[in-house]
Amino acid sequence: MFSGLVAYLDSVKARDPAPRSRWEILLYPGVLALGLHRIAHWLFSGELYFLARLVNHISRFLTAIDIHPGAKIGRNFFIDHGFTVIGETAVIGDNVTIYQCVTLGGTNPANGVAGKRHPTIEDDVIIGSGAQVLGPITVAPRSRIGANAVVTRDVPEGAVMTGIPARPTLVDAQEYQKGFVPYGTPCSERFDPQTQQLELLKCEVETLRNRLALLIEERDARSEEPAKNRQTIA
Repeated sequence: MFSGLVAYLDSVKARDPAPRSRWEILLYPGVLALGLHRIAHWLFSGELYFLARLVNHISRFLTAIDIHPGAKIGRNFFIDHGFTVIGETAVIGDNVTIYQCVTLGGTNPANGVAGKRHPTIEDDVIIGSGAQVLGPITVAPRSRIGANAVVTRDVPEGAVMTGIPARPTLVDAQEYQKGFVPYGTPCSERFDPQTQQLELLKCEVETLRNRLALLIEERDARSEEPAKNRQTIA
């Protein structure tokens, strides 16, 4: 148990350069919230719903992080700062990082749809601050949700999602291969959505130019053939 705790604290330190020691990490609200959630989830699984909710409310009061006791969370989960909401049927894999003010929300309860209402976040996902991941969707492994993105559809593996609604963002190979990107958001100017749209337009213009040049060559070739035929007959 102690070795598991040390491994968890080291995983947090690898993702956050601020703490000077493991003891300091123990004071993090996200670490406290996860520890209390483990207790609340154990009570919830034993159908002690009132006690589970009581622990949940204590945790929310202490940390400003609201994790429903029914949510299933894997290893090395880290919430950096607070004000995060995680719904009842959310499922979170291993080595997931979430920043402040994130919501893993459900579908509208007024529509009468029961069962899985909240997202499934698979291994090694990073969710940036202010992002909203809504509904019973799946965020595939190693994908990244940019700050303030609103995600309502499944996210493919390794994708970087930005915008409202969130769409995949073009990322170069060097950036894609990084093991960890703080806040899940590439900060280089080349990843700005408007810059990317301009780059896409440039690519389309270049493609059209090449196509036009090819058509002109084909037209010239066809116009030269009758002249050659006349010379051959003469």
